[in-house]
Amino acid sequence: MVRSVFMEDLDAFTYRERVADGAPVLIPVGSIEQHGPHMPLSVDVLLSKAMAGAVAEHTGSLVAAPIVYGYKSQQRSGGGNHLTGSTSLDAATVIATAKSLVLELARHGVRKIAFVNGHYENYQFLYEGVDLALGELRLAGTQDVRVMLMSYWDFVDDDAIAELYPDGFPGWDLEHGGVLETSLMLLLHPALVAMDRVADIPPAVLPTYDLLPARPEITPPSGCLSSGAAATADKGQVLLDRASAGMVTAIRSEFGM
Repeated sequence: MVRSVFMEDLDAFTYRERVADGAPVLIPVGSIEQHGPHMPLSVDVLLSKAMAGAVAEHTGSLVAAPIVYGYKSQQRSGGGNHLTGSTSLDAATVIATAKSLVLELARHGVRKIAFVNGHYENYQFLYEGVDLALGELRLAGTQDVRVMLMSYWDFVDDDAIAELYPDGFPGWDLEHGGVLETSLMLLLHPALVAMDRVADIPPAVLPTYDLLPARPEITPPSGCLSSGAAATADKGQVLLDRASAGMVTAIRSEFGM
């Protein structure tokens, strides 16, 4: 019998046993999105899956196969959906995907579900999909499904931010392709990071509003919104440890574990 926290590695009979035992299921959610010249398009998928795996090890959870595509990249948090390589879904599709997965897992008998989000723009559409699914389940007489939604960076505490950003923190919206993601990738997937290609730029200065159609000239040429030059694998370890520990605490509290 395969001992893995990843649902896709398990045979159906082992999976059923884990569900019958009450294991929560974590759903990583990423995107296929440009992350500058130094990292692959799959950053958000790789990091959300790794975070979910780290959390599952300490909560007895299973990790579902990730949602690979995400909502459209925005200029003020991801460089913009006009950039080649970013391959996105519309809101209705993200909502429908989240709804379908909650309904499917509930059909399996799962009663504790958590989305582990790794793409800034996904959150509200995941929320809507979950809300619709829970409404449908209630109408069908299923009242005991509980769902958490978490973006992993929200669990990086102020002490870690002060330690990792001694020259100032640009904000999570501008951390696209910056220290956070680059450090985590250096820790988890170093062969996929080309530090000699990092665009060492100051944090982007962007409007406090959105304009459509997008104006490509306001996005830095690299597609990154801050510099990843100060990233290290050691910082990645701090980020992984602090974020996963925070999510473990939240899951144990909300799911009564």
